[in-house]
Amino acid sequence: MLQLARSGSALCLVLLCSCSSKAPPAPPPPEVRVVTAKAQSIENISEVPGRVQAVRTSQVRARVDGIVERRLYDEGTDVKAGQTLFVIDPREYRSNVSAVAATLTRAQATAANARQDVERYKGLVKEQAISQQEFDAAMARLRTADADVEQTQAQLESAKLNLSYTTVTAPIAGRAGRAQVTEGALVSAASATLLTTIEQLEPIYVNFSQSSAYLMAIRREMAAGTLKVPELGKVAVTLLLEDGSTYPHSGHLNFLDLSIDQATGTAAVRAEFPNPERILLPGQFVRARVEVGIRPHGFWIPQRAIQLSQSGATVMTIAEGDTVAPRPVKLGDQRGDKWIVLEGLQDGDRVVVDGIQKVQPGAHVRVISADEPAASAAKPAEQ
Repeated sequence: MLQLARSGSALCLVLLCSCSSKAPPAPPPPEVRVVTAKAQSIENISEVPGRVQAVRTSQVRARVDGIVERRLYDEGTDVKAGQTLFVIDPREYRSNVSAVAATLTRAQATAANARQDVERYKGLVKEQAISQQEFDAAMARLRTADADVEQTQAQLESAKLNLSYTTVTAPIAGRAGRAQVTEGALVSAASATLLTTIEQLEPIYVNFSQSSAYLMAIRREMAAGTLKVPELGKVAVTLLLEDGSTYPHSGHLNFLDLSIDQATGTAAVRAEFPNPERILLPGQFVRARVEVGIRPHGFWIPQRAIQLSQSGATVMTIAEGDTVAPRPVKLGDQRGDKWIVLEGLQDGDRVVVDGIQKVQPGAHVRVISADEPAASAAKPAEQ
């Protein structure tokens, strides 16, 4: 029995030695797909909310007291500059014009009589038929009469001006809003009764704001040469409407406030757009995409290649020997399924886009271009 046990032990040792001599093969390196970073010129776009504003807004108000006789325009329609909108009862103002005109006629007659006295007294004073004092008095009466004529002429002009105010016209061309008064309403010049509002809708403004930090960053990049920004009037702007559609006409910036609002820490910015179809209306909410220059050296990297953490953004790159090396990057805007990388990459860097979860920094990998099919997909499935 002892000899049989010893024979079995020897057999087990032989079997163990034969198994240990064949080590298992090393697993193949994980497969990753990469894209090659290519520097290119990229538009620097800032997207901000904005509100539409009419280029010009005119509040049509009463400038004389009276009763509104007629409204001569259709509410909500386009009107021309100078078009009659309302008529206020003009009878009182016509009578004022007639009364002042009569007063002017009397003043002119008095001035003419005083002028005749002065002409007559000129010869008499030379002949010493009258005293110099009488002649001076005649001259004073003439000057007083002439002053009365001028004063009455000014009163007549004022009366005619008030009469003209009874016909209320449009000061600007644009879309006339709802009438704020009806026929028979009493309007007042002292309270400047609002009659209607006219808004010019073609072209039209869009107001928005930019933070002071963003403006400082733009100036810093312009000074460093990493961002090329055109003149203010050549900065293009596109709009996204409330339904998500893109406004068919592009605009441009035409105003940038040089002061910062203390309450919000932002600067006011305004863009101008053509509005031939009247799609944009005052007060409408839009999103403005401002093309703030061109970055001559930027990179488009797929979103799935970016790893975000509290410390910032990183990408996995392929170093020498096909090893994985993390690289911190500075991101710009996200557009669709891609990020703009501003700093951290060089032209020709290989960035891992698929298989990141299978690798660790320093690990060897099998590199496949993102444009090539995966090896697992290229090989037919084994039966």
